[in-house]
Amino acid sequence: MKDWWIYRGEGSPGPRLDRLAGKQPPWREFDGEADPQYRPPGTVGRAWERTERRGAGYVADEDEIDAVNTALYLRRPLLVTGKPGVGKSTLAYDIAVDLGLGPVLHWPITSRSTLRDGLYRYDAISRLHDANLRQLHGRRSAFESLPAATGDASAPDHSIAPYLRLGPLGTALLPQERPRVLLIDEIDKSDIDLPGDLLTVFEDGGFEIPELARIAAREPRLRIGTDDDEASADDGAGAGVVVGGGRVQCRAFPIVILTSNNERDFPPPFLRRCIRLHVQPPTVERLESIVRRRLRLPDQLDAGSEELMHDLIRTFDQRRIDGDLATDQLLNAVQLRLSGAWSDDREREAFLDTVLQRLSGPAAP
Repeated sequence: MKDWWIYRGEGSPGPRLDRLAGKQPPWREFDGEADPQYRPPGTVGRAWERTERRGAGYVADEDEIDAVNTALYLRRPLLVTGKPGVGKSTLAYDIAVDLGLGPVLHWPITSRSTLRDGLYRYDAISRLHDANLRQLHGRRSAFESLPAATGDASAPDHSIAPYLRLGPLGTALLPQERPRVLLIDEIDKSDIDLPGDLLTVFEDGGFEIPELARIAAREPRLRIGTDDDEASADDGAGAGVVVGGGRVQCRAFPIVILTSNNERDFPPPFLRRCIRLHVQPPTVERLESIVRRRLRLPDQLDAGSEELMHDLIRTFDQRRIDGDLATDQLLNAVQLRLSGAWSDDREREAFLDTVLQRLSGPAAP
């Protein structure tokens, strides 16, 4: 444990985060005005329990902890690369648990993902549908109450707020004293333009919602939904947040974790603004620590179970030489064997071929 570490540092999360807040680079200062009635979900409720489960048992090495803390101090995104199954996504959940920052905001990327998907969603179709229903209802009411009326009883202009909802990136950028953890998962699957589109948002720490900006003179402050409204309600907090002037501007820059399976290269301007971390496949010693933590095993099992676990770890290590294997495949194998499944020694090879199928390389004979 190093003195400068915030993540995995000494002491409780509050003082560590206070220490981090006092080390903000002058070029990464943000001045968003917080909504005093908005309270993000905390460390209770089902969403937090899911984050705890995902983060539990992650074994971070010194290089990983150094990289995470470097990103924290510089208020920069952390680009995490490595083979599938080495724990890139789990790192985000471990950071949230270690620092007590509430449920992780998760944005899974596909080839169709756009920047707007992460920032906010506007349901124009539902708004139009509701407007038509109001108009139809208004016409019927006018006809029933005023049989001789010939005028159009159109419904009044209704607020756009119910049809807007912040996405995971937009929610992470809300002005708060404590940063949120945002996982942008598998950024290498995105359209070629998305990494570049993210640069302005990362630099500014905020964004404009055009639909709100256009009506800002008439409705300067509107309460809209967030990506974790369900988690907030489960936590007992009020849903929604007030956005002023159609702009969301952060106060504490979020802890952004971007994962990549190295399926594509990224443009230099994007890489320049990220702290990069390459996660290596875990060593045999680290695999043992992961197995014990994830499966909640005691430090010492009975002799038979201990030998069984070590045998599977050695076998996993040998088989991944010829093709990629994910750590959760080893966890599955150990869980099955400790549960008494596949206990017949004559089925050993069939068992290994079933649960330790290679993700790349030649297929098992």
